[in-house]
Amino acid sequence: MFHFLLRTIPRPILIQFSLWFSKIAPLIYYGHSYEDPITGKTYRKFLPYGYGGRAKRKNVLCPGSLSLERHRLLWLYLKEKTDFFTKKYKMFHIAPEQCFYKLFKSQANLTYTTGDYNSPIAEINFDLHKAPFEDNCFDVIFCNHVLEHVEDANQCMKELYRIMKPGGWGIFQVPLDKSKTETFEDKSIITPKEREINYWQKDHLRLFGLDYKDKLASVGFKVTVDDFVNTLKPELIERYRLPEGEMIYLCKK
Repeated sequence: MFHFLLRTIPRPILIQFSLWFSKIAPLIYYGHSYEDPITGKTYRKFLPYGYGGRAKRKNVLCPGSLSLERHRLLWLYLKEKTDFFTKKYKMFHIAPEQCFYKLFKSQANLTYTTGDYNSPIAEINFDLHKAPFEDNCFDVIFCNHVLEHVEDANQCMKELYRIMKPGGWGIFQVPLDKSKTETFEDKSIITPKEREINYWQKDHLRLFGLDYKDKLASVGFKVTVDDFVNTLKPELIERYRLPEGEMIYLCKK
């Protein structure tokens, strides 16, 4: 049922619904087989997720926090390899994930601002092609699973670089096909069905390949591609239901 809603309900309404669902889901899925490292809560199973041109993945969506594999991996990465939870930062979170935004907002070390094109949980509604901020504004920027949706990814990368302070850093994850050396983008592909087939989802405008790092570097970022997930024990990867093989793209200015 929840998977059907993901496919059919407009995103702003779905976000409101999922906030309600996350309150009762921990009771329905109570158990100890799997753990969400973001909250420390355990469940008998996670929910399926995935639609469009990709197969539905089993046991990946946490019923309580609504975190996916990539969110849980990012949380562990931030905890183990950064000072994100201790150092004072002015942070901008684009398209804030529901599993993160309340936690980040409550962190005393963060001056936390959220923005999105149309999300009801974001403080600022804006277009990333022309961000409404001065140059060199933020210490940390998160912009995950956004750049595959925008009309001009290169322009948006330039804006991310422009509004980041010198010495700042960001994490900009995207769906990425590791079998492709180059990003695939064809302006003649315009129907939802064609986009699902070629870009994995009906509202995606491109499918990034292994040249994603080069694209980020071309606008000025120093990019580190971190295989952090491969340093974790297999039993933890299964316990937390993490995405095997996913790289973290850490961008510095």
